[in-house]
Amino acid sequence: MKNKKLQGNVRDAAFSILWAVENKQAYSNLLLHQTIESYGIAAKNRGLLTEITYGTLQHQMTLDYYLEPYLKGKIEPWVKTLLRLSLYQIVYLDRIPAHAVVHEAVEIAKRRGHGGVASVVNGVLRSVQRNGVRSFNTISDPYEKISIETSHPIWMIRRWAEQFGLEKTREMALENNKTPLQTVRVNTTRATVEEVIEMLESEELEAVPSKFIPECLIVTNGQPARTATFEKGFITIQDESSMLPAYALQVEPDMTVLDMCAAPGGKTTHIAEKMNNSGTLYALDLHAHKVKLIDETAKRLGHKVIETEVGDGKKSVERFGEEKFDRILVDAPCSGLGVIKRKPDIKYTKKEEDFARLQKIQLELLDQAARLLKEGGILVYSTCTVDAMENRGTAEQFLKEHPEMEKIQAALPAAMGIKHTGFVQVFPQDYGSDGFFIAAFQKTQKTATA
Repeated sequence: MKNKKLQGNVRDAAFSILWAVENKQAYSNLLLHQTIESYGIAAKNRGLLTEITYGTLQHQMTLDYYLEPYLKGKIEPWVKTLLRLSLYQIVYLDRIPAHAVVHEAVEIAKRRGHGGVASVVNGVLRSVQRNGVRSFNTISDPYEKISIETSHPIWMIRRWAEQFGLEKTREMALENNKTPLQTVRVNTTRATVEEVIEMLESEELEAVPSKFIPECLIVTNGQPARTATFEKGFITIQDESSMLPAYALQVEPDMTVLDMCAAPGGKTTHIAEKMNNSGTLYALDLHAHKVKLIDETAKRLGHKVIETEVGDGKKSVERFGEEKFDRILVDAPCSGLGVIKRKPDIKYTKKEEDFARLQKIQLELLDQAARLLKEGGILVYSTCTVDAMENRGTAEQFLKEHPEMEKIQAALPAAMGIKHTGFVQVFPQDYGSDGFFIAAFQKTQKTATA
């Protein structure tokens, strides 16, 4: 394939991202920002680029199901990527005329390939226009039907169905294909929610308060990260679900707190705000370039209470010693299956064998945290996944191994109306936010090895 990109062309830019994800296992969310700059995509077209890129990824398996009857013989992988991108627009977007989509696809095929490829692309897309796409009703297996209908690997659908039932699984898979809400957290150490709403309105962005979290705003238009309100540290970008751990920690000013897996710093800075910037808050992460992100965010928000360090959480007792912290957050490495809405390529890259490896790391981190925690202190374990093994499974195993720890009710915003017995699983369809898990523990006696 020839690499002939067309500056400013939204569909060519989308194709470049999708092909890099397919061919090089690149991350779509990182590539999107790079591609906007390298292609010089105008501000008015960035929304369309995001929509057709993520939409194609979200519905990839469904699109392949629709295309399969029309593909005759061997087809080059990049051509299939182009066909997916084009078919997504024809099937899912009403405002773009089909003839315009076909024309653009043919032009990209000519630039990137040759006349023969362009002819194939034109023929396939014209056939779909004439004959339509096939129904899911011919699929008899219920797991396969949900898998194809929602574009989730069948192993994932089966696993979720075993854990949560088929109906909840289908609801979650459908929710994962929706556009995520754009939410920001108000830096309450600098301004009130009302003041920030006015600031954003002065920059022509509309923001409405969350129904569930007092310091959260839902931004309904524009790009909040490109505003002066953001640059001056009055807001930070964060999903509603990610705001829950700072509540569950029940921090107070002048405490000594550890965020064990802190990058990129969203939860760390929220904890600092809950501490009213008084006390000591250590933010630890394994990678120096990620710790730099925490530093940059803390500086922008004006939080001087945060002390960042590059370090392995699994060796943190060696660094700090035992019984040192009033509160500890372990926002552990996980499969990320709760953020598929924001990172659709996760669906196709995760493997079922990943879970055992991840749980081992999670338990090692929690073991260190138990030893670091003072008697009477609170430990919060959180993940951005929905998998029962990583969540309830890890939390229950931790309790078995640590008799000095007991499960407690996680303190969450009352407006959420969550009734629980200590473990909280938020599904993407519950509030329109990311899938998230929270477990809170209190240390009732000193660690036996201390």
